[in-house]
Amino acid sequence: MTTVRGCEMPDDLLYDVENNVWYKENDDGTVTLGMTAVAAAMAGTMVAFTPKRVGRKVRAGKSCATIESGKWVGPAKIAFAAEVVEVNTELQEKPALASGDSYGVGWMLRVQPEDWASVKGDLLLGSDIAGPYEAKMAEDDFAGCGELAA
Repeated sequence: MTTVRGCEMPDDLLYDVENNVWYKENDDGTVTLGMTAVAAAMAGTMVAFTPKRVGRKVRAGKSCATIESGKWVGPAKIAFAAEVVEVNTELQEKPALASGDSYGVGWMLRVQPEDWASVKGDLLLGSDIAGPYEAKMAEDDFAGCGELAA
């Protein structure tokens, strides 16, 4: 587990640091995604999660869901073109799940990438994420996950 400024990020996931999204390859060729602990901490408790519906195709760099918290409303952007194959309905009903466990029960979507092999290399492994996330947190003037909990 990599920890940057109190924010934990599992080493076995892939990350899009710029958009604060994690990705996990599944055995069936799909990819599960969610927001990072950094995103969850910056946003505060999530009050609404509005994903694209199953069957919807999403282009690379576009919104696959809208996230709303007491502090922020905005898109969750996907790093690659994909089709939504499953939505976390439990997260839709209880959006605060992402605040407490964004890597577990707080996952957002499962998607079928159009060309996973070509985009996978653009994402960072959790074990390689400390430096890039430290720089992003400094750029965003974000003290860290521990600071928000205090």
